[in-house]
Amino acid sequence: MGRCVWALLVAIAISSVDCLSAQTADPPIRPSAHPPIDTIIIENGNIFDRDDASPDWVAHLANKLHSRTRQWVIRRRLLLSRGAPFDSARMAESERALRSLGVFRSVRVDTVRSSPGRKLALRAVTSDGWSTQPQASFTSAGGDNTWDVGFIERNFLGTATQLALIYGRNPDRSHLDFDFSNPLFFGRRTLLTLRYRDLSDGRRGDWHFGLPFHETSAPYSLETYGEAAQERVLRFRDDSLLDSTRHHLLRVGIIGGVAATATTHSYTRVWAGWEWRREDFDTTGTSRVPYSVFSTTRAGIEIGSVRFRVLEHFNSYARREDVDVSPKLRFGVVLQSGVGYELSGQTSAVWKRGFAVLRLAANGLDSTRTRGELTVVSQDISRHTLIAHAEGGIVTHPKPGAEFDPWVVQRGPRLFGAHDFTGTRTTWFAFEDRILVADEILGLMAVGLAPFFDYGGAWYGNEPARQGGDAGLALRFGPTRAVRGDAAELAFGYRFGQGMQGKRWAFTVRKGFSF
Repeated sequence: MGRCVWALLVAIAISSVDCLSAQTADPPIRPSAHPPIDTIIIENGNIFDRDDASPDWVAHLANKLHSRTRQWVIRRRLLLSRGAPFDSARMAESERALRSLGVFRSVRVDTVRSSPGRKLALRAVTSDGWSTQPQASFTSAGGDNTWDVGFIERNFLGTATQLALIYGRNPDRSHLDFDFSNPLFFGRRTLLTLRYRDLSDGRRGDWHFGLPFHETSAPYSLETYGEAAQERVLRFRDDSLLDSTRHHLLRVGIIGGVAATATTHSYTRVWAGWEWRREDFDTTGTSRVPYSVFSTTRAGIEIGSVRFRVLEHFNSYARREDVDVSPKLRFGVVLQSGVGYELSGQTSAVWKRGFAVLRLAANGLDSTRTRGELTVVSQDISRHTLIAHAEGGIVTHPKPGAEFDPWVVQRGPRLFGAHDFTGTRTTWFAFEDRILVADEILGLMAVGLAPFFDYGGAWYGNEPARQGGDAGLALRFGPTRAVRGDAAELAFGYRFGQGMQGKRWAFTVRKGFSF
């Protein structure tokens, strides 16, 4: 790895940590002490309020059909409790934790005085989003169509539990998906996630259970996971199917960590994990599959401090979004048949109405993968969100199906079709000006425009770079009352470059990029 990469990692590791100023309390508490929290107030609002501009019958029906989030769900997510000293950093982190549940369209956590100069109350004010969502999505790019139909409930009975049943089809295969996720499955913080995919050419399932580092000052984490798959892996080159293999996978693992130091502002964590894995790729076309078993041990250290930007009209509409720009560095050693490494980190610069964040991730054992990205966001102009994004990556000796494919991960030129770009090298540059047109239409949706420019692609190391670009205008729209305000877009533009096939002018219907 080059000197510039190591210089970046050193810079991330020594990034400064902001300190919070001490707050002065009223007598009889000592002036240097934090006042204790006397009570917790929960105000959990429904989807529509009395002052909303939506039609009365729509608001009334939606509120009646919706199961409002339970107060105990909100209370369990708060990081401050009755009798604990007030901490503004934990209050801000509690607000982020509530938003991360994905069941609210609005969250505010603040403090109020129950009587002048005396008792302090912590107040959490939330407004639910519409969580029962019939799923019907369609994406068309470069003549390749992808669609899904189904049902998602993101807040089952007001418990922040997500259930999903979705059937879909893309140019490669059809699939039937079952999902279950509950971030409060056991106790206050334990997460359980179950997923199963029935594919037209195989099947895949995975699970995850445990206690993550649920807050910056958390003392430890312990999680276990597993995955099983029998599926067909397709490999493409220059928009043509190169070959296909059968992939057989069974793995289980456990990972945990202990905080050597942890405050509400920064942390140093030591982590370790172990995984047992059987994985084979059957290229012979026979029923006999090789039996390859691996045992992998990982251990390392993670250093970080807390820095977030709270934005509106960034990736969604009519809601506050937490953008993680925290300086952090994670490094680990991997032991299997040899010695490998895992490395990731990010650093950032922030200003009043914008930020720039640089991220890097790399790992290596039998194969190596390195990827970096830079995102610059500015909201200096009213009703405009300017975004410039650049990323690139390289992989050596990848497993079948582990090559870069911008269409699969939706991180490439938006007007190109399935597998137009594949390979062991990738680049992507994107520029958008997301212009807000209307934030509330009948209290239900928002609309915007976005002039855009994309350029990038993927190619193999033994061939010339294969890239393409497009420029045009997108109509962006998204819900304002749903639990998630992800924007969809209708994009029209002109295509060019080495990877261009077919007509120059193209139209696509797709989910908007999230940065």
